Amino acid sequence: MDDIYYMKQALIEARQAADDGEVPVGAVVVCQDRIIARAHNLTETLTDVTAHAEMLALTAAASTLGGKYLNSCTLYVTIEPCVMCAGAIGWAQLGRLVFGAEDEKRGYRRYAPQALHPKTEVVSGVLAEECADLMKSFFAKRRH
Repeated sequence: MDDIYYMKQALIEARQAADDGEVPVGAVVVCQDRIIARAHNLTETLTDVTAHAEMLALTAAASTLGGKYLNSCTLYVTIEPCVMCAGAIGWAQLGRLVFGAEDEKRGYRRYAPQALHPKTEVVSGVLAEECADLMKSFFAKRRH
């Protein structure tokens, strides 16, 4: 398994979010070549501004592992995490973050580039075009 395979799994989650009327962000957490958590945005469904895909995936992964630190895990997310999610990723001491499209307006790198744990490896741009297109088409439909 590789980054593209797991990002495709995150895209499945993002499409589910879009189908549910949620902003199409999807995430999966992988540990020892196994998906241990999957999530997509549920902010509308739960009327909870913190119910981002990353937050839900981190919570599920920690529950699966029985511990709050995810230093042996990789989080795959379709869009660059926001500051809130980056903070949670930092507190979880995530081993690796892989995201698809950049979020120039709300991405953590613009506002809090130091939010992640110093040892977290970051890979960006995996299936970026596909991730960005999903987001663009979702918002284009909402405008009409």
